[in-house]
Amino acid sequence: MNDTAIRLIVGLGNVGAEYERTRHNAGFWFVEAIARKAGVQFASERKFHGEVARVRDRGNELWLLKPGTYMNRSGQAVVALALYYKILPTQILVAHDELDLSPGAVKMKRGGGHAGHNGLRDIQAKLSSADFWRLRLGIGHPRSLQLTQEVADFVLHPPSREHLQAIEGAIVRSLDVVPQVVDAQFERAMMKLHATPKVAAAAPPT
Repeated sequence: MNDTAIRLIVGLGNVGAEYERTRHNAGFWFVEAIARKAGVQFASERKFHGEVARVRDRGNELWLLKPGTYMNRSGQAVVALALYYKILPTQILVAHDELDLSPGAVKMKRGGGHAGHNGLRDIQAKLSSADFWRLRLGIGHPRSLQLTQEVADFVLHPPSREHLQAIEGAIVRSLDVVPQVVDAQFERAMMKLHATPKVAAAAPPT
């Protein structure tokens, strides 16, 4: 495997049925979608403080991780698995909900700040590095969506049906670039992911 390729994809979220469908769990939704597509199951791993699945494809080995800690302690699980399998920060992709992108939008980047996201903050602190990849799944911001909710309340509630469909669409598009990130084809993956979806032209009048 290329030593710059992604070997670990972490989905951020909170454990428990009460959080399962909340916006803050968009990262969980993404890694669960990868597992379903690959036909693998998550298993609880105490030494990694979460649930883990392994995907093998064309000789490549990809680990999926759902931290079993609460969001603000996500780094504990990430570091435990990364140290055990000798995975570098640059070989980690963290999927998370993103307030600064509208529902259905998705962006990928390497490095950067945490923008107040407690999961990213803790991972960055525990890794002693911000040089990991991020898959930013847009959920919108309560102000841009003309909602009066505080941010902390907003992320811990389920999205509307319309916004959920948009987020699920972004997850489907993100699944399409997983083979590229596992092959270290990051520019190709980002070009594909960031491309504006084509809108079908209206049929001419008859």
